[in-house]
This record gives sequence, C-alpha cells and structure tokens, in this order.
Amino acid sequence: MNTKPGIIGKKLGMTQLYKEDGTVQRVTVVDVSSLQIVGKRTKEKDGYTAVIFGMTDAKEKHLAKAQQGAFKKANVTAKRVVRELRCEEDFAAKFEIGAPVNLADIFTPGQIVDTQGITRGRGFTGVVRRWGFAGFVQTHGTHEYRRHGGSIGTNMTPGRTLPNLKMPGQYGNETVSILNLKVARVDAEKNLLMIEGGIPGPRNAVVSIRHGVKGRERKKR
Repeated sequence: MNTKPGIIGKKLGMTQLYKEDGTVQRVTVVDVSSLQIVGKRTKEKDGYTAVIFGMTDAKEKHLAKAQQGAFKKANVTAKRVVRELRCEEDFAAKFEIGAPVNLADIFTPGQIVDTQGITRGRGFTGVVRRWGFAGFVQTHGTHEYRRHGGSIGTNMTPGRTLPNLKMPGQYGNETVSILNLKVARVDAEKNLLMIEGGIPGPRNAVVSIRHGVKGRERKKR
C-alpha cells in the first residue's frame, strides 16, 4: 500500500507553461484552495496512521447525523468531499486538525509523483471506441458490419466462447493511476499544483497526488 505523503485536490483542467529555453510544457492544474485537515487516524486507536482530508464546504442538511457529529466533534467545517490517505507517523505529525494545507511543505518542482482519478464515464460503447478496433472493410459488398467486432467463437474444440474477449460494454468511470509524473510548478500563494502531463478524470473531478513510489529523478542529457 502506498503510504507516501500526498493530498487530494480538484482538477481544473490543462494549460501550457513555457520553460526558460522556450519549449512548451503541457500541465494539469490542481486546485487545493478549499483543502483542510478534518481528522487523523492513529495506531493506538485505529491500528494504522492516516490523514483525513476534507474539501468544499457542505450544508448540514445534506449530511447524515453521524457525519454532522463527526465534524462537530473535530471542530471543523463540514465538507462535501472527504478522503483518507494512509501515511507515515512523521507526515501525519506535521498537520493539525482544522489547519489548511501548504503545498510548499509537501511538493517541490521537478519531483516525481503518482496521480489517481476516476475516468470520464462513456456509457455502453462498441468495440471501435472501447478497444480501438479497426472495423471491417468498406468495400466488397460489406453490409452493416463496418463497426462490428468480428467472430468471437471457436471450432468444435473447445466449442465455446473464450473468456476475457474484447467486446462491447461499459467504458470509463473507473479508477486509473498514472505513475511517474513530474511536478512542473508549485504555486503556494494561489494553492495551485501543476503536474506535467494528464491526470485521469474530467474537469472539477477529485484527484489524489502522492510522492512517487517507483519513480526516479531523470538525468538531464
């Protein structure tokens, strides 16, 4: 399990940055302006260590009684989005319940991070869109088979359709992780984090960003 330091944020979209040498850098902008520490987990009480992040203020009428009581007990503003990230004890000790998060204390430009988000849901789709099939030929009398998947059966042996074939079905709306991305810029004043490359999910989606587990700093050529 990833216990590296990390946060959650709201994906604003993508933009471009220009480096000193004039090259263009494509980045994803993540907003953490409404992020707050709403709780902690400790080994003595819960058996593990974690930090509970809350984001975007919520009205009490939209919360269950148990949720309202938890926020009042912690003496923090009720939040619509609550995520728990496991971490080491040293990282959890840096934060106090109810305090905002300072990006400069967690991330530095050029750092390798792992990102995670829920992809955009595309509903029930065919094999061309879902799996990138080429489709059938357009000539030689083709009729109503241009975007079909083709044969899925077998001969007498084994005489059945094999499992795990690429077929039409639900596409998107699943948790996807992108590893080894680089932090392009940390704007602590505006509470914006810019990650080089794309992060799964549509605009305003909740994404998580952690220190990279497998990544190593790339050597400059």
